[in-house]
Amino acid sequence: MSRRRSTMSEQFKTELAKDLGFYDKVQSEGWGGIRAKDAGNMVKRAIQLAEQNLSRK
Repeated sequence: MSRRRSTMSEQFKTELAKDLGFYDKVQSEGWGGIRAKDAGNMVKRAIQLAEQNLSRK
């Protein structure tokens, strides 16, 4: 089985999971234990943060 390379750093993913309220699930079950909806919300939030950073420059 091949593994995908993550685009987000572990630290950034952890911060997002904490902000979105499901980091306890990550701690107990790992990243594979989160719901698809939570993963989607992480991506949405990461995009929002990237857009905010671009608009400030």
